[in-house]
Amino acid sequence: MSSPYKIPIVDLRAQYAEMRAEVLSAIDEVVETQQFILGPAVSRLETQMAAYLNSRHAIGVASGSDALLLALMALRIGPGDAVLTTPFTFFSTVSSITRLGATPLFIDIDIRDYLLSAAATEQFLVERCRMSDGVTMDSKTGLRVKALLPVHLFGQSAAMNEFVNLARKFQLRIVEDVAQACGSRLEVHGAVKFAGTSGDIGCFSFFPSKNLGAFGDAGMVSTDSRDLATQLGMLRTHGESAKYHHDLTGINSRLDSIQAAVLSIKLKYLETWCERRIERATIYHRLLTTSRLIGDGVVAIPTASMAKSHVFNNYVIRTERRDALKQFLTEQRIQSEIYYPVPLHLQKCFADLRYQTGDFPQAELAACEVLALPLYPELTLDQQEFIVEKLQLFFRR
Repeated sequence: MSSPYKIPIVDLRAQYAEMRAEVLSAIDEVVETQQFILGPAVSRLETQMAAYLNSRHAIGVASGSDALLLALMALRIGPGDAVLTTPFTFFSTVSSITRLGATPLFIDIDIRDYLLSAAATEQFLVERCRMSDGVTMDSKTGLRVKALLPVHLFGQSAAMNEFVNLARKFQLRIVEDVAQACGSRLEVHGAVKFAGTSGDIGCFSFFPSKNLGAFGDAGMVSTDSRDLATQLGMLRTHGESAKYHHDLTGINSRLDSIQAAVLSIKLKYLETWCERRIERATIYHRLLTTSRLIGDGVVAIPTASMAKSHVFNNYVIRTERRDALKQFLTEQRIQSEIYYPVPLHLQKCFADLRYQTGDFPQAELAACEVLALPLYPELTLDQQEFIVEKLQLFFRR
């Protein structure tokens, strides 16, 4: 079935064409063994990912959403506990908190990069929280503030130096949402660390459109803690320590072997794909800068950088005419996406948290203005020039 778009937001068929024979061979190997659940292919991927991330442990799970849920379960987050996080992220970042009976306490983003603001987080902890018997308490709600959940959004690493320092000072656990930033890295306390390896647990999604994507839902958790790794391994299999012996109340969140086999092949390409994404983001930066659209229709574009602190799972611009631009691009058969049109503090299902419009103005501004343009490793220069020409046509007409 052909796409209605001349240029899609991501072209998985182009990626598949590069490695079709390898992937089909890996899938066939699993089919021949008939070991579909937590088989050798899963163990192999876990070893490969732990080595790639320079993490002691990597545990395959069924999805990125489950990775977040299992991480909080392993840290025993529950009723009476609060987790500090951003309102500008995908739904499962926050639903993983509320599903356990805990409470998300939102903190605004930095509009320059859409990431959880380290300065605002520190202000919240200093002004609203107090330490009591080694526990950080929110003086307004009376909740125990147990964890910090930063999101490495759109492929860009969050401010982990600052968050690690705050976690130490206020005795918080850190769960990193790395769903959109596999391969991203930055220097944390003098050492280059991959996103997902500075906190207690890193949570990865291998949804097909991600930088490292499976052929369906798949996820992973990383940790340097042997105890947490053991718990996570049990929690993903109904809390089993041995067959039919349940030490914990877990869930069914096993990574299946076919997805693991596909990911093992794709992992070999990840660094190259990240480099290509950065190159194409740099081209966008050049084209948009020379077109003089910045400040004349386009409010902001991502910062240009060849460093892998941003691996551009998405290339997101801001414009006050976002909705009209999206419609125009659709008419030109260029796909674009809005990540995210409604910040989570204003979602209907979280109404009981009693947040209101205006509580987090930077997140609300982003929700009104952000638009993701096509970006993937196989995107051509001609395609990017065509996209920017259409942007010029829209803003100059």
